[in-house]
Amino acid sequence: MSIQGITEADIANFLAHNPGFFERNAELLASIQLTSPHGQRAVSLQERQMEMLREKIKGLEGKIIEMIRHGQENVAIADRLHRWTRALMLTASAADLPAVLTRELMHQFMIPQSGIRVWGAADAFSSLSFAAPVSKDVQSLAASLTLPYCGVNSGFEAAQWLDDPASAMSIAMIPLRHGAGVEAFGMLVLASPDPTRYTADMGTEFLQRIGELASASLSRLLPVG
Repeated sequence: MSIQGITEADIANFLAHNPGFFERNAELLASIQLTSPHGQRAVSLQERQMEMLREKIKGLEGKIIEMIRHGQENVAIADRLHRWTRALMLTASAADLPAVLTRELMHQFMIPQSGIRVWGAADAFSSLSFAAPVSKDVQSLAASLTLPYCGVNSGFEAAQWLDDPASAMSIAMIPLRHGAGVEAFGMLVLASPDPTRYTADMGTEFLQRIGELASASLSRLLPVG
Protein backbone atom coordinates (compact mmCIF):
# COMPACT_ATOMS: atom_id res chain seq x y z
CA MET A 1 0.00 0.00 0.00
CA SER A 2 1.38 3.42 -0.93
CA ILE A 3 1.67 6.14 1.67
CA GLN A 4 -1.00 8.09 -0.19
CA GLY A 5 -3.41 5.18 0.27
CA ILE A 6 -2.98 4.94 4.04
CA THR A 7 -5.90 6.40 5.96
CA GLU A 8 -6.22 7.55 9.57
CA ALA A 9 -8.27 4.41 10.22
CA ASP A 10 -5.36 2.28 8.92
CA ILE A 11 -2.96 4.02 11.28
CA ALA A 12 -5.31 3.71 14.24
CA ASN A 13 -5.87 0.02 13.46
CA PHE A 14 -2.10 -0.58 13.23
CA LEU A 15 -1.39 1.11 16.57
CA ALA A 16 -4.29 -0.73 18.26
CA HIS A 17 -2.91 -4.09 17.12
CA ASN A 18 0.75 -3.24 17.67
CA PRO A 19 1.06 -1.95 21.25
CA GLY A 20 4.82 -2.52 21.16
CA PHE A 21 5.26 0.22 18.56
CA PHE A 22 5.70 2.97 21.15
CA GLU A 23 7.94 0.73 23.25
CA ARG A 24 10.25 0.41 20.25
CA ASN A 25 9.90 4.11 19.46
CA ALA A 26 9.67 5.63 22.93
CA GLU A 27 11.14 8.94 21.81
CA LEU A 28 7.96 9.66 19.83
CA LEU A 29 5.90 9.94 23.03
CA ALA A 30 7.91 12.98 24.10
CA SER A 31 8.38 14.51 20.66
CA ILE A 32 4.77 14.46 19.40
CA GLN A 33 3.08 17.77 20.22
CA LEU A 34 -0.71 18.17 20.43
CA THR A 35 -2.96 21.14 21.13
CA SER A 36 -4.37 21.16 24.65
CA PRO A 37 -8.18 21.49 24.90
CA HIS A 38 -7.56 23.85 27.85
CA GLY A 39 -5.89 26.54 25.78
CA GLN A 40 -3.77 26.90 22.66
CA ARG A 41 -0.54 25.66 24.23
CA ALA A 42 1.17 22.57 22.81
CA VAL A 43 1.52 19.49 25.03
CA SER A 44 3.23 16.16 24.59
CA LEU A 45 1.31 13.02 23.72
CA GLN A 46 1.92 11.73 27.23
CA GLU A 47 0.51 14.89 28.80
CA ARG A 48 -2.49 14.78 26.46
CA GLN A 49 -3.14 11.18 27.53
CA MET A 50 -3.02 12.26 31.17
CA GLU A 51 -5.53 15.03 30.45
CA MET A 52 -7.84 12.55 28.74
CA LEU A 53 -7.55 10.16 31.69
CA ARG A 54 -8.31 12.95 34.16
CA GLU A 55 -11.40 13.93 32.14
CA LYS A 56 -12.52 10.31 32.01
CA ILE A 57 -12.01 9.89 35.77
CA LYS A 58 -13.93 13.12 36.41
CA GLY A 59 -16.81 11.81 34.28
CA LEU A 60 -16.80 8.48 36.15
CA GLU A 61 -16.76 10.29 39.49
CA GLY A 62 -19.82 12.27 38.37
CA LYS A 63 -21.64 9.06 37.44
CA ILE A 64 -20.74 7.46 40.78
CA ILE A 65 -22.04 10.49 42.68
CA GLU A 66 -25.26 10.34 40.66
CA MET A 67 -25.64 6.61 41.36
CA ILE A 68 -25.13 7.21 45.09
CA ARG A 69 -27.72 10.00 45.05
CA HIS A 70 -30.26 7.81 43.26
CA GLY A 71 -29.52 4.99 45.70
CA GLN A 72 -30.11 7.29 48.68
CA GLU A 73 -33.37 8.51 47.13
CA ASN A 74 -34.54 4.94 46.55
CA VAL A 75 -33.72 4.00 50.15
CA ALA A 76 -35.68 7.03 51.39
CA ILE A 77 -38.70 6.11 49.23
CA ALA A 78 -38.56 2.50 50.40
CA ASP A 79 -38.42 3.71 54.01
CA ARG A 80 -41.48 5.94 53.54
CA LEU A 81 -43.36 3.12 51.83
CA HIS A 82 -42.46 0.82 54.72
CA ARG A 83 -43.80 3.29 57.31
CA TRP A 84 -47.01 3.81 55.33
CA THR A 85 -47.60 0.06 54.95
CA ARG A 86 -46.84 -0.51 58.62
CA ALA A 87 -49.43 2.11 59.61
CA LEU A 88 -52.06 0.29 57.54
CA MET A 89 -51.19 -3.07 59.08
CA LEU A 90 -51.41 -1.65 62.60
CA THR A 91 -54.89 -0.20 62.01
CA ALA A 92 -57.17 -2.50 63.98
CA SER A 93 -60.51 -1.06 62.88
CA ALA A 94 -61.38 -1.53 59.22
CA ALA A 95 -63.53 1.60 59.34
CA ASP A 96 -60.44 3.69 60.11
CA LEU A 97 -58.40 2.37 57.19
CA PRO A 98 -59.33 4.95 54.51
CA ALA A 99 -58.52 7.87 56.82
CA VAL A 100 -55.23 6.31 57.95
CA LEU A 101 -54.34 5.42 54.37
CA THR A 102 -54.80 8.95 52.99
CA ARG A 103 -53.39 10.75 56.05
CA GLU A 104 -50.21 8.69 56.18
CA LEU A 105 -49.79 8.84 52.41
CA MET A 106 -49.87 12.63 52.49
CA HIS A 107 -47.52 12.74 55.47
CA GLN A 108 -44.92 10.26 54.23
CA PHE A 109 -44.79 11.44 50.61
CA MET A 110 -45.56 15.14 51.13
CA ILE A 111 -48.75 15.03 49.07
CA PRO A 112 -50.88 18.17 49.57
CA GLN A 113 -54.27 16.52 49.17
CA SER A 114 -55.74 13.06 48.97
CA GLY A 115 -59.24 11.61 48.74
CA ILE A 116 -60.77 8.16 48.48
CA ARG A 117 -64.06 6.44 47.74
CA VAL A 118 -65.03 2.79 48.03
CA TRP A 119 -68.22 1.60 46.36
CA GLY A 120 -69.69 -1.76 47.16
CA ALA A 121 -68.45 -1.62 50.76
CA ALA A 122 -70.18 -3.75 53.38
CA ASP A 123 -73.41 -2.30 54.82
CA ALA A 124 -71.69 -1.67 58.16
CA PHE A 125 -69.69 1.15 56.54
CA SER A 126 -72.44 2.74 54.43
CA SER A 127 -72.76 5.81 56.68
CA LEU A 128 -69.06 6.71 56.53
CA SER A 129 -67.68 9.38 54.20
CA PHE A 130 -65.49 7.05 52.12
CA ALA A 131 -68.60 5.03 51.24
CA ALA A 132 -70.57 8.05 50.00
CA PRO A 133 -72.33 7.38 46.68
CA VAL A 134 -70.42 8.12 43.48
CA SER A 135 -71.81 8.48 39.98
CA LYS A 136 -71.74 5.80 37.32
CA ASP A 137 -69.36 8.02 35.36
CA VAL A 138 -66.76 7.82 38.14
CA GLN A 139 -67.18 4.08 38.40
CA SER A 140 -66.82 3.72 34.63
CA LEU A 141 -63.70 5.89 34.66
CA ALA A 142 -62.12 3.76 37.39
CA ALA A 143 -63.04 0.60 35.50
CA SER A 144 -61.42 1.93 32.31
CA LEU A 145 -58.10 2.75 33.97
CA THR A 146 -55.58 -0.02 33.48
CA LEU A 147 -52.89 2.33 34.84
CA PRO A 148 -53.13 5.33 37.18
CA TYR A 149 -54.16 8.54 35.46
CA CYS A 150 -51.77 11.45 35.89
CA GLY A 151 -52.32 14.89 34.44
CA VAL A 152 -54.09 18.22 34.64
CA ASN A 153 -57.24 18.37 36.74
CA SER A 154 -59.79 19.22 34.08
CA GLY A 155 -62.77 19.29 36.42
CA PHE A 156 -62.89 15.61 37.34
CA GLU A 157 -65.74 14.65 39.63
CA ALA A 158 -63.29 12.72 41.79
CA ALA A 159 -61.53 16.01 42.61
CA GLN A 160 -64.58 16.95 44.68
CA TRP A 161 -63.49 14.34 47.23
CA LEU A 162 -60.62 16.65 48.19
CA ASP A 163 -60.77 19.26 50.94
CA ASP A 164 -59.90 22.04 48.49
CA PRO A 165 -60.78 20.96 44.93
CA ALA A 166 -60.15 24.42 43.48
CA SER A 167 -56.43 24.28 44.35
CA ALA A 168 -55.86 20.91 42.69
CA MET A 169 -53.99 21.83 39.51
CA SER A 170 -52.59 18.34 38.81
CA ILE A 171 -54.10 15.06 39.87
CA ALA A 172 -53.42 11.33 40.01
CA MET A 173 -56.32 8.88 40.06
CA ILE A 174 -55.50 5.32 41.09
CA PRO A 175 -58.13 2.59 40.63
CA LEU A 176 -58.57 0.11 43.46
CA ARG A 177 -58.98 -3.48 42.34
CA HIS A 178 -57.69 -6.98 43.02
CA GLY A 179 -55.65 -7.91 39.96
CA ALA A 180 -55.87 -7.11 36.25
CA GLY A 181 -59.22 -7.57 34.60
CA VAL A 182 -61.10 -7.32 37.87
CA GLU A 183 -63.76 -4.64 38.31
CA ALA A 184 -62.60 -1.62 40.34
CA PHE A 185 -64.23 -1.25 43.76
CA GLY A 186 -62.90 2.23 44.50
CA MET A 187 -60.46 4.95 43.60
CA LEU A 188 -57.68 6.87 45.35
CA VAL A 189 -57.04 10.49 44.36
CA LEU A 190 -53.83 12.45 44.92
CA ALA A 191 -53.62 16.14 44.08
CA SER A 192 -51.24 19.09 44.13
CA PRO A 193 -51.39 22.84 43.44
CA ASP A 194 -48.23 22.30 41.37
CA PRO A 195 -49.34 21.64 37.76
CA THR A 196 -46.13 19.65 37.13
CA ARG A 197 -46.43 17.30 40.14
CA TYR A 198 -48.54 14.78 38.18
CA THR A 199 -48.04 14.81 34.41
CA ALA A 200 -49.14 12.57 31.56
CA ASP A 201 -45.55 11.58 30.71
CA MET A 202 -44.47 10.56 34.20
CA GLY A 203 -43.86 6.94 35.18
CA THR A 204 -46.67 5.24 37.07
CA GLU A 205 -44.96 2.12 38.43
CA PHE A 206 -44.72 3.49 41.96
CA LEU A 207 -48.35 4.66 41.89
CA GLN A 208 -49.33 1.18 40.72
CA ARG A 209 -47.64 -0.30 43.79
CA ILE A 210 -49.46 2.21 45.99
CA GLY A 211 -52.72 1.13 44.38
CA GLU A 212 -51.97 -2.56 44.93
CA LEU A 213 -51.16 -2.07 48.61
CA ALA A 214 -54.15 0.21 49.13
CA SER A 215 -56.46 -2.30 47.41
CA ALA A 216 -55.17 -5.17 49.53
CA SER A 217 -55.65 -3.17 52.71
CA LEU A 218 -59.12 -1.87 51.84
CA SER A 219 -60.38 -5.32 50.90
CA ARG A 220 -61.38 -5.55 54.59
CA LEU A 221 -64.19 -3.11 53.80
CA LEU A 222 -65.83 -5.34 51.21
CA PRO A 223 -68.62 -7.82 51.96
CA VAL A 224 -67.43 -11.29 52.96
CA GLY A 225 -68.07 -14.04 50.43
